[in-house]
Amino acid sequence: MTDSLSVPGVWRRLMSMAYDAVLVVAVVFIAGFLFVALTRYAGQLQMRPFFQAYLVGVIAAYYLWFWLHGGQTLAMKTWHIRLESVDGKPLTLMQAMRRFALAWLCLLGVSVLWAFFDRDRQFLHDRLAGTRLVTKK
Repeated sequence: MTDSLSVPGVWRRLMSMAYDAVLVVAVVFIAGFLFVALTRYAGQLQMRPFFQAYLVGVIAAYYLWFWLHGGQTLAMKTWHIRLESVDGKPLTLMQAMRRFALAWLCLLGVSVLWAFFDRDRQFLHDRLAGTRLVTKK
């Protein structure tokens, strides 16, 4: 007996994203605390670009780790959503990095709006990265 896969609804994916946002805020809070503790950064203007780059790196590491090790963040596991290549295989590092970079479009709402009109209901960043979100039926 094989499990059939379906595309999770847009609202389900948005709820998963909201849950992921809560988890990422916690990760960023801890990472920021460590940065400040180890560098004695107290808001100096010359340190801001390093601090921002560090936090983006931490966020990227969070997503890339989970996407490359099972295709699911903690929130995606909760909502039974899995990320994979369009051919059904696990993501490659390049696909994961491309998806992460393109997902910033989602923050502008462009990618989410795209999903309402896409024939497979995929986000724009998934379509461009060669990835898809699936759930088991």
